[in-house]
Amino acid sequence: MKVVVAGASGLIGSALVDALRADGHEVVRLVRRAPRTPDEVQWDPAQPLSPAKLEGVEAAVCLSGAGVADKRWNEAYKRTLIYSRLQPTHTLATALAALEPKPKVFLAGSAIGWYGDTGDTPVDETADAADDFMAQLVVRWEAAAEPAVAAGIRVAYLRTGLVVAGKGGAWGRMFPLFKLGLGGKLGNGRQYWSWISLADHVRAQLFLLTSDVSGPVNLTGPEPVTNAEVTKAMGRALHRPTLFPAPRFGLRLVLGEFGDQPLLSQRIVPGVLQKAGFSFDHPTVESAIRAAL
Repeated sequence: MKVVVAGASGLIGSALVDALRADGHEVVRLVRRAPRTPDEVQWDPAQPLSPAKLEGVEAAVCLSGAGVADKRWNEAYKRTLIYSRLQPTHTLATALAALEPKPKVFLAGSAIGWYGDTGDTPVDETADAADDFMAQLVVRWEAAAEPAVAAGIRVAYLRTGLVVAGKGGAWGRMFPLFKLGLGGKLGNGRQYWSWISLADHVRAQLFLLTSDVSGPVNLTGPEPVTNAEVTKAMGRALHRPTLFPAPRFGLRLVLGEFGDQPLLSQRIVPGVLQKAGFSFDHPTVESAIRAAL
């Protein structure tokens, strides 16, 4: 299968590209700079993408987007978060819709931010969107793929949870602190975190490329746990104490509005994946942490 990937240099994208190639697929990587290798195609997400550049593509994955924790949130960075997601998704979806023959599937990046704070209540893909900034960003993000939907391409929205990886993402920032014995609960630790190992995230994407699944798909592990339980699991895996809690006011002071995000309780379950028969290699947070190490 010939697969085009946007966001191929990121944490998830680079792992996906490696997995696709290992499975014998041909990968086309969309890049913003001048191409350096034959598998790269230059694009500007703010400009139309010529369908001729995607000739023969049978599947597409868009994982583009500025990191939510990369910078302190202010109005300018919030605009960056929005348009670094909407523009690539819409531009790629529009180009795919113009192809003949049309690709079979488009995996469009998304996030569990859709659900907002769910408290202790487990929720699946049937839940409505919340009304906070992240939820409304995700609503617009998924809507950006509409040209592909209208063209009859199967579209699955990858509502991604916290990815457990040794480098990159939220966990990549946590590991160094915990290794130094400086890790601890965030806030009171009672908020649920919905996580997934990097390996299972990639395996789920490969599964969705060929499975007859469309619409929102929660890419989260089967057992969401509280932040306090995550903290204990990190301490056990690293053989370190976890005595340094981070209070709400400190997170807000350092991270701006984003400081509220780690304190949200999101008990999100992967209903669609499980119903479709996907099996997790890392079903517990401790197994995901040990895999990342």
